Amino acid sequence: MAMTKILIVDDDEILRNMYKTKFVNRGYDVVTAENGETGLNLALSQKPALILLDIRMPIMDGVTMMEKLRTDPWGRGVPIIILSVVEPVRENILDNIAKGKPAYYLEKANTTPEQVVEKAEEIINLYKD
Repeated sequence: MAMTKILIVDDDEILRNMYKTKFVNRGYDVVTAENGETGLNLALSQKPALILLDIRMPIMDGVTMMEKLRTDPWGRGVPIIILSVVEPVRENILDNIAKGKPAYYLEKANTTPEQVVEKAEEIINLYKD
């Protein structure tokens, strides 16, 4: 049986590696990207079961990556968990995030890594064919 693939897109290397380790330890195949441009290319080529996506990143931010991903026939349906420090209401980006139809939004400050893994597994199970 093929391992379920997860893409983690975050410019914070420490967080990226921590989440990668958590998911690998749970038996997932994990690919990572440090910005939205690389993340978009990896998403379209690797077709992960789930994408964990940060908003604020260099080169291409998470909202832009999500918008571009949603224009692709495959990318329209892939579940995305926004994992960010951005407070969407205060920063008026909630509308832009919502347009990309993320499966879930988690604030880094208020979410433990274990909660992120649990939510990811819940969403992967929901979207299984």
